[in-house]
Amino acid sequence: MIRTTTPTTRRRGFRAALGATLAAGLLALSACGGSATGNEGAIGDDGEVDLSRVTLVVGDQKGTSAKALLGAAGLDDTEYTIEWKEFTSGPPILEALNSDAIHVGMVGNTPPIFAAAAGGTFKMVATASYTGKGDTILVPRGSKVQSVADLEGKKVAVAEGSSANYNLLAQLEEAGLTYDDIEVQNLQPADALAAFANGHVDAWAVWDPYTSQAVVDEGARVLVDGDGLVNGLNFQVASQAALDDEATTAALEDYLTRITKAQIWSAEHREDWAKVWAEQTGLSEEVTLAAAANRPVTPRPIDDEVIASEQEMADAFTANGLIPEEVDVTGFFSDQFADATTGDAVR
Repeated sequence: MIRTTTPTTRRRGFRAALGATLAAGLLALSACGGSATGNEGAIGDDGEVDLSRVTLVVGDQKGTSAKALLGAAGLDDTEYTIEWKEFTSGPPILEALNSDAIHVGMVGNTPPIFAAAAGGTFKMVATASYTGKGDTILVPRGSKVQSVADLEGKKVAVAEGSSANYNLLAQLEEAGLTYDDIEVQNLQPADALAAFANGHVDAWAVWDPYTSQAVVDEGARVLVDGDGLVNGLNFQVASQAALDDEATTAALEDYLTRITKAQIWSAEHREDWAKVWAEQTGLSEEVTLAAAANRPVTPRPIDDEVIASEQEMADAFTANGLIPEEVDVTGFFSDQFADATTGDAVR
């Protein structure tokens, strides 16, 4: 277990931040009418769902683009309408879920933990392993830093609450350091890249495709990656309102099946996926192909091993004062769509 050395002031600061996030989510929820999804009219008098009248609102990250993935795999022709909303990383997607601004989105292994600690009402409904190779700590070209231990006293950029946050925490523990031994710079990827490229930080904890972008475009060096240390999981996370609505759930089941099939396609057609990924994001094909190689995706069921791994992470954040109180993540998982995201359904 990672040691507890974070000051009480940091614990209080994160408690206030988490409380503010929850309050904002509850306010937005109230403003949009509670659990309404906008799809209530899609259920006919006979009780059947008319998918053509359903709009599924999906939170997407530009860097990992589910929209581009579905298009590349030829799986974007849905009977229902998909309304895409773009976000910079996982934490804002969870905030949008908790305020019912979206129905579903894909995030890394850490944002759900912070959202659970903030009193979220979502469920993790599908998962896939991308390994931890693309989760890295980078240093600039010519840096004298040769090991994680050398980061002591250095400025390290990371999007707090993101998957990179846990990789950083775990890597510091492996090196015998704590969160207090570095100067954390809480930056979203675009701002972190600028700070990194301009020499304003000594290192950057991040995920692909930003890892590959920094390596290819900025000559960054991978100091260490998370392969074998972090679980490398990404999750499809749905709002409770979406799960409570029959019409939205019907579209969600189809969407999750398509996304899982598209993930399998991307692993088997890396060059084709890299080309579309580049077109969608504006990154070079060299970057997206490198990122695809670092992210060999494997859909997997939500089982006891997955839940235990996330609980271990949650306990580590609590132990370091990054989450104010212990959180039990068990209730934030659902196997409702297991048949749609595993086995014959996606082959």
